[in-house]
Amino acid sequence: MPVPDRRPVAASGRNNRPLHGVRVVDFGWILSVPHCTAWLGTLGAEVIRVESLARPDLVRTGLGGGADGVPGINRSGAFNGLNFSKKSITLNLASEEGRELARTLIATSDVVCENFATGVLDRLGLGYEALRAIRPDIILLSGSTLGTDGPEREATGWGPNVCAYAGLPFISGYADGPPADLGGIWPDYCIGTMMVFALLSAIQHRRRTGCGQRVEVAMGEVVTAMIPEAVLDYTLNGRQRQRMGNRDLQMAPHDVYPCRGDDCWVAIAVDSDEAWRALCRVLQRPDLAANSAYADASGRRQHLDELDAALSDWTRQHTADSVMHTLQAVGVAAGPVMTVAGLAEDPHLRAREFLVEMDHPEVGRRRVAGLPVKFSRMPELAYGPAPCLGEHNDEIFCGLLPLTQPELRRLQEAQVIY
Repeated sequence: MPVPDRRPVAASGRNNRPLHGVRVVDFGWILSVPHCTAWLGTLGAEVIRVESLARPDLVRTGLGGGADGVPGINRSGAFNGLNFSKKSITLNLASEEGRELARTLIATSDVVCENFATGVLDRLGLGYEALRAIRPDIILLSGSTLGTDGPEREATGWGPNVCAYAGLPFISGYADGPPADLGGIWPDYCIGTMMVFALLSAIQHRRRTGCGQRVEVAMGEVVTAMIPEAVLDYTLNGRQRQRMGNRDLQMAPHDVYPCRGDDCWVAIAVDSDEAWRALCRVLQRPDLAANSAYADASGRRQHLDELDAALSDWTRQHTADSVMHTLQAVGVAAGPVMTVAGLAEDPHLRAREFLVEMDHPEVGRRRVAGLPVKFSRMPELAYGPAPCLGEHNDEIFCGLLPLTQPELRRLQEAQVIY
């Protein structure tokens, strides 16, 4: 398929690329593994994403629509914001020739990443033992829903049901309401980041020992690890955590409060008695500060309804930003509840250079969320725009691999490279 000419991207210096020389074959799709491999590519690895028109990534075709409302397989904002710093080839793994090309590519590579359903990689003849026969020191990362063994190994996973498997919705939501999900794709980015740290450990282990390994990350296990207090409370004390909305077991008040404007809110967390007294001064409510019932967090937790009402009466008179600045100035934790547009314009995120401008060949210059980290010795990470589908077919198949141009065209016509 024709690919628009790529505008040049400024190359980062080698010192900003600690994974330079590491080649990753990325069979991942949807969110968690693609987020992981975007980290690897931005840290300097050569990430070769294996895709196919026979089964295009759902994020390319159906999640969030195309840039500027124009559909197209290279125009998905969700895909382009998730798959930066990679290359893309098309390879139909349903064909034996396609699988053989995959094996040839893997033989030249260091890491393979996948999150197929359990058993798919083995049925393709690309399971861990088969990969070790191709490259003995290969590192394989497998993302799964609940693990690749055990009675639930064939469970399929999306954000909402992964959270449900892990127990998170049961403790999320209001006290008088049902369990609540945190958003369909909320866990995937956390899981992808966990995968990064696991792979970096495996790469370092191989550098020391020469040995590869298989790394398995079960999504449900990662999410359960995010609620350790609830797990430990039940395991050690026999107590089952209950839903409490935005309230907290220690801090009081602790909630979101309405502000001036259309559906505008601010989060306020009082983490000490000193912060409580400072809040009372801002509210000009010496009566609250003087009331012994509110003197400590334990007492305040018993009167949260009336305290929240008093706070809401004050916050409604102000914008969320003005509440944040006023309370932070006196040592009370506060921050606005932001919309996506608000996040994109947030001066703090801009100052941190978290939003990175990339020049995509089809949709032009766009800001995307970069890596949530800064490195003192790597001031210019190796960011590059997400690839168009099959953009690097010539480079990989006729450069890295030994195909000739006539062979490439034949395989394209046969829908092997497709």
